[in-house]
Amino acid sequence: MTEQQTVLRVRGAQHSYGRTVALDGVDLDVGAGECVALLGPNGAGKTTLVNLAIGLLTPQGGEFRCNGGNPRDAAARRRLGVVQQTLGFPTTLKVGELVTGAAIRAGRHRGAAGPVLAELDLTDLAGRRATKLSGGQRQRVQLAMALVADPALLVLDEPTAGLDVPTRQRFWRIIDARRDRGTGVLVTTHLIDEAGSVADRVVVIDGGTIVAEGTPADLMSRLPDRTVVARTRLDDAQLARLPGVASVGRDGEHVRLTTRSPEALVGALLAADGDLSDLRVDGAGLEEAVVSLTRLAHPARAEVA
Repeated sequence: MTEQQTVLRVRGAQHSYGRTVALDGVDLDVGAGECVALLGPNGAGKTTLVNLAIGLLTPQGGEFRCNGGNPRDAAARRRLGVVQQTLGFPTTLKVGELVTGAAIRAGRHRGAAGPVLAELDLTDLAGRRATKLSGGQRQRVQLAMALVADPALLVLDEPTAGLDVPTRQRFWRIIDARRDRGTGVLVTTHLIDEAGSVADRVVVIDGGTIVAEGTPADLMSRLPDRTVVARTRLDDAQLARLPGVASVGRDGEHVRLTTRSPEALVGALLAADGDLSDLRVDGAGLEEAVVSLTRLAHPARAEVA
């Protein structure tokens, strides 16, 4: 990826809080038109990395380039859009005033607010005060304030937390349209499978280091385990003795068996239980992949937990 194609470039990021190391030599790129999901457990270093990338923290070590410049410089931040879960609004301002103010701060004409309000279906709410908005409406206003800058880089921190499914789907359709116009997107979220459905690339961080990186399909393919789900009259002891069973679990009336040999296990199940029903074989999802990859990277810590 060339410098011209990269809207966020991080090299060797180092950051500590006292004796606690938050980042230890992290590299990260986001390209124009690319969506990168930054995933990992609480305390992994995600928030620190994002705050450094958007200029809210002063780097202690490493190189940070946002839109070709220092993320703490006003020129680089003008084409940076940020949607953060914790962002609040001034209680006296109305929706239209918030979006217009964001346009002016980004160096754009105040008239840029109108098309963005329409894009996010906020035109009818332009005269409403921020305190009178629902959670979903506030999220759309945040996104409008970010998009009115015509950002080259859009940073989304838990952007769909608390939103219903139709609202989340509409949110990502709007983001996809901006990506088609060349906007790069960095998203952090606890909705891991949702991230897998929208991201081109997933970066897994844990303990202040990158432990895995690749497409969602690539990360999921690194786990050979499959899950066999069925209704069966066999008890756990009988199931555990079947060929290829790695673990036995229960989900209501269904048994969940992990295995690296699904074909052999399914054959043995059918032979052992003539009344077997609701049989299916599931592959590992992105959430399972992220959890397993972080455990593999830090096995000692996983054992303590």
